[in-house]
Amino acid sequence: MDSREKISRALAHRSGPVPLDIGATSVTGVHISIVEKLREYYGLEKRPVRLMEPLQMLGTVDEDLKQAMGIDTTQIWNPNTIFGFRDEGSKEWRTPWGQDILVPDNFETSMDARGDVFLYVAGDRSLPPTAKMPLGGYFFDCLLRGEDYDEDNLHVEDNLEEFGYISDEDLKSIRTQCVSAEKSGYGVIAAFGGTGIGDVAFVPGSMLKHPKGIRDIEEWYIATLTNQDYLHSVFEKQTDIALENLKKIKETVGDVPQAAFTCGTDFGTQKCPFCSNETFRELYMPYYKKINKWIHANTSWKTFKHSCGSIKALIPELIECGFDILNPIQWTAENMDPRELKREFGKDIVFWGGGVDTQKTFAFGKAEQVREEVLEMCRIFSEGGGFVFNTIHNIQAMTPVENVVAMIDAVKEFNK
Repeated sequence: MDSREKISRALAHRSGPVPLDIGATSVTGVHISIVEKLREYYGLEKRPVRLMEPLQMLGTVDEDLKQAMGIDTTQIWNPNTIFGFRDEGSKEWRTPWGQDILVPDNFETSMDARGDVFLYVAGDRSLPPTAKMPLGGYFFDCLLRGEDYDEDNLHVEDNLEEFGYISDEDLKSIRTQCVSAEKSGYGVIAAFGGTGIGDVAFVPGSMLKHPKGIRDIEEWYIATLTNQDYLHSVFEKQTDIALENLKKIKETVGDVPQAAFTCGTDFGTQKCPFCSNETFRELYMPYYKKINKWIHANTSWKTFKHSCGSIKALIPELIECGFDILNPIQWTAENMDPRELKREFGKDIVFWGGGVDTQKTFAFGKAEQVREEVLEMCRIFSEGGGFVFNTIHNIQAMTPVENVVAMIDAVKEFNK
């Protein structure tokens, strides 16, 4: 059974070996520093790791490392980054922690006297920086650069600028990746962008040279209560653009993707959802339903929904929206018991992630504790199929490499 078939069985809720995803999405990835350590552990060629996703500083998992770890997934990406430059070209850059990595040509930074690193939108140093990696940090935080606006006279176009129609250049890049993915034998998950309704990662407009509209995250959340009419207008037009893009993308990739990363909007804190079920149904559900309905009617793709935190109360709504996959299954949050989640929702939605606690066990525990936790989560989530193994969100910097290896080995042990 090859990797694509393993993913297919999991997505169809059929029993079988648990597939392993490390690095195929921006929420199932691995920090670039850990990629280097894993390459060293497995005795692979020593060379600079390529940056895959600059906001979280995720590294590319090359073919030799995929084989060593037994990874079952590969990805098709939109070539545009969250910071307004394309994933094109290659140059070396030394990180603040002393690692030499490969970054795109327009990855442009500066460092102040304190040691904070600043990144520039589209590589344009004439503009204020769009993100900051604070001294001692391992990833970037978006900076607020929005212009003053009249909240009584908002223009929908201002919060739509980042959701444009897909270009022929982007489609060409996606087509090239698709050809490679189809030949790979891996399970394929695609992230085309533009369908994350209400995703606060895009609110600051870090990819725009001159962001306008509501760009402060706090003000955005307030608007979900006080200015829903405006957000409805934004979401409606964003959805229309997304559907037009999806039509072109479907013509380009066909049925090569098995899953499509549709939405990364977080709805959970550690203790409860961000919003009520009523607000979710009124403000978000109509647009998620429309996108998922189109995908299901016109493609074979399964739709992938990411949300951290305590979201058990919203899972029935997510299923009703038409999402096929839920990630990362943060069972460490309140009211997220893994056995209850599997029993109540495991037949209706695929669990992609939740394999180990990245906040405690993975980061601070011993390798044997990681092994035991991974085996337990595999037993719980894989019963009857419907489980793709990944951690609870990305593998973070400073995670002990022996714990990462223990996790990989435990998945292999479970599948024997």
